[in-house]
Amino acid sequence: MTTELILALDLDDRKKALYWVKRLYPKVKIFKVGLELYSACGPQIVRDIRKIGADVFLDLKLNDIPNTMAKAAKQAVKHKAAMLTVHTLSGPTALKEVSDICRGSKTKVLGVTVLTSISGDFLKDLGINRPLDSEVLYLAKMAKRCGLDGVVCSAHEAKKIKKEHLGRNFIILTPGIRPKASAKKDQKRIATPGEAARAGADFIVVGRPILEAKDPLKATKEILLEAGG
Repeated sequence: MTTELILALDLDDRKKALYWVKRLYPKVKIFKVGLELYSACGPQIVRDIRKIGADVFLDLKLNDIPNTMAKAAKQAVKHKAAMLTVHTLSGPTALKEVSDICRGSKTKVLGVTVLTSISGDFLKDLGINRPLDSEVLYLAKMAKRCGLDGVVCSAHEAKKIKKEHLGRNFIILTPGIRPKASAKKDQKRIATPGEAARAGADFIVVGRPILEAKDPLKATKEILLEAGG
């Protein structure tokens, strides 16, 4: 499977977001709507992006009581988001309820394992004794048992998850992607597009290296080339 590129619309303005969708679609077919853009624009931004023809990765990282998460998932299905994220640490009951809501719909549910901004030292502070990659694998297996369609993890853990053979269609989506010339900024566990693709990522998420590039289309093409897409 070719590794697909998702552009992170980490913005707070509807016009700017749609500008980027129109500029890069269909070279980029999926666009991430995260908490910042969703808080600024609401579900209308999902409908607006879909009207252009692109798909939406709704990265809300739901983490609440099962009933609240299930109701939020119903809305994601209603607006035909291609993917929705939930925190695996919300627990099996919540994960199963969200999975049941989305089953048979367009919306795939991905479980966030350990954020790419977090290091192993922080897990120790929480009293989690497993090494970071083992914790990610543990959460990925739980996500699979609960019926989720895949997980979000760094490229560093993607290869280990792939080796576990959690299913041919089990999705691995990798954020924290930085081309070699890009700055690390607030991410701890980063990788280049090529490294993520070789590790087995089905989707990579890139934001600032494209949005801040002098030639965004050229930057997009270079990332796709490196990822093998």
